[in-house]
Amino acid sequence: MRVLMLSWEHPPNVVGGLGRHVAELAPALVRAGVEVHIITQVPGPLSMASQDGLLAGIPSHEVTEAGVTVHRVPLADDKGDIYNQARETNQALQALAFALIDDGLKFDLIHAHDWLAVFAAYELKTRYHLPLVATIHATEQGRMRGGVLYTDLQRNIHGAERWLVYEAARVIVCSHHMASEVQSIFHTPAEKIDIVPNGVNFHETGRCSPTDLEACRTRYAAPDGPIIFTVGRLVHEKGFHLLVEAAPRILSEFPTAHFVIAGQGPEAPYLAEHARALDIAEHVSLPGFIDDKERDCLFHLASCAVFPSLYEPFGIVALEAMAAGCPVVVTEVGGFREVVRHDKTGITVYPNDAYSLAWGVLHTLRDPALAAARAEEARQTVCCEFNWDTIAERTKAVYQKVLDEAPSAE
Repeated sequence: MRVLMLSWEHPPNVVGGLGRHVAELAPALVRAGVEVHIITQVPGPLSMASQDGLLAGIPSHEVTEAGVTVHRVPLADDKGDIYNQARETNQALQALAFALIDDGLKFDLIHAHDWLAVFAAYELKTRYHLPLVATIHATEQGRMRGGVLYTDLQRNIHGAERWLVYEAARVIVCSHHMASEVQSIFHTPAEKIDIVPNGVNFHETGRCSPTDLEACRTRYAAPDGPIIFTVGRLVHEKGFHLLVEAAPRILSEFPTAHFVIAGQGPEAPYLAEHARALDIAEHVSLPGFIDDKERDCLFHLASCAVFPSLYEPFGIVALEAMAAGCPVVVTEVGGFREVVRHDKTGITVYPNDAYSLAWGVLHTLRDPALAAARAEEARQTVCCEFNWDTIAERTKAVYQKVLDEAPSAE
């Protein structure tokens, strides 16, 4: 089975959960016997002068150590509009895919990740009569928590999502929550949806040496101060502002605590200013992007990892914390409710409630032994239920179902 995967993100260009998902799923599919080719973008200017121009500057493919073949195209200028940037970049994605197929590389199906790849996915589907599988990682309506889509950009993204769901033979989502969301928003038949969770590479969680851990702690906190850690895209829906608001109450009981909020995004200046306004700036670090090793070191050092999302389709970062044995505190939203069992594998708190969030963190800090017991149960759960090889087999089964049901190509 040979699959053409279209993804907006792939390492080293990883911003959120979509990129991490593709980066881990593709090697696991290879281990399951699937030949995977990924077409993705790489940062850089893109001239849209002509189809020939699109192909002229495309880098040659690369084969990763895991056996995944990655093809890259330049990224179009964003001009402040991700929708039009995606449309233009998709022209390069489809031009490269056309060239690969016309040169004799045949694919059994296309797997598109989110609306960002719908434009190229549709052209490939119709030109070559290839079955299309779509993974919906999140929805614009969901990000608005069911509210009104106010801007043209929001409405355009919503329309692209609807288009992708309609064109796909099957739709993969990561949780029961997302299945309900897709059914409700797009009126998608339940029998068209497959629930396949995200996962974590369990074997990668022990790569921090004692020297690494000591150096990491020195960068962020005093030797005896508890670290409260979170990481993700710094956008409103992730709720990091609530952790800043909860910090003074936490510091009143644990005055040496330090909060590390890692990641990039438009909320970063606001979070820094909010911490200054609350007179807790010296207790809050905003390091920006951190690599996987730094993230893992912080998971090992932290007294708890906190994910205060307002909207969360799945929450792969919570799995990563749990796999590292870090106690977690999450809001009871979306996929978090399916991953974290309250008082068993972590603590769940009310969403959009800084007081409840502070209670969850304090409950964890006050009893380290009980928190460690929950963390160990969480680690065992992740190992058994959320490993990528199992997830790849389930994804492969979706592919096979699509191929078995697909009409013969013309």
